[in-house]
Amino acid sequence: MLTDDQKAAYARDGFVAGLTAFSPDEAAEWRARVETLERDHAEGAGGHRLGQLFRVNGQLVIPLLAQIARTPAVLDAVSCILGPDLLVWSVELFIKEPGSNAVVSWHQDLTYWGMGETDEELTAWIALTDVSVQAGCMRFLPGSHAGRIVDHQDTFAADNLLSRGQEIAGVDEGAAVHGPLKPGQMSFHHGRCFHASGPNRSADRRIGVAIRYVTPEVKQSELGRDYAMPVRGRDTSRGWIAVAGATRLFDPHDLALYDEVLAHQSTTLAAGAMGKVGLYAGKGGTA
Repeated sequence: MLTDDQKAAYARDGFVAGLTAFSPDEAAEWRARVETLERDHAEGAGGHRLGQLFRVNGQLVIPLLAQIARTPAVLDAVSCILGPDLLVWSVELFIKEPGSNAVVSWHQDLTYWGMGETDEELTAWIALTDVSVQAGCMRFLPGSHAGRIVDHQDTFAADNLLSRGQEIAGVDEGAAVHGPLKPGQMSFHHGRCFHASGPNRSADRRIGVAIRYVTPEVKQSELGRDYAMPVRGRDTSRGWIAVAGATRLFDPHDLALYDEVLAHQSTTLAAGAMGKVGLYAGKGGTA
């Protein structure tokens, strides 16, 4: 559970870091399972690249990602912010190889999600490796969540891990706060909080799991009814299409659902882009 100080920090700053999700040994086990997937299923599945399945709605086809999102300690902490009724909109793996120049530019998560400017959403970002400043941990701009969604420019930069290389111009780097995490630790950030991350200059991989939690009250005004995985409490408003999450790796029925969800979400997630948004494309991962 979050302390009063941690809840106050999230309300004030739009983020809080250093929370515990797993023990270091448990984090190592999750990492080993991710790397086993990479070794045994490098070709992907269902006509999708493994990188796309890792980065978009992985909980629908990869059981370990659905399991991480249901971890009781994580749900307890999220409930301290969002309340007792929780759904998972998406689970993503962010991986930076040692020495990689890959970055995440300054952005707000809610920009293209079709959820408006809701406060009923947060991202839990869980470190499976040592995510130090040197390894390219996240940086946050305190208090930026108190404003509105601002303009983003699509860059499609090759080293940018974001789907369209979207970025906010003119962010004051001097006001940014780093959020380093040890294996098994996590941070929470609000969907309007400005955040970014740098290249991995460490000698190890930088692996993190980003879980997008929402409450049943979130409305998808641009998407219509969207898909989400119930993980705690009840959805009495019935505003979401409930999905169970994967129980068997790359099950054919789950892969068919993955295609359905991707087709539904891609119009909004790629709206207004002047280039191809490969992460949200159909089979083959190209648009």
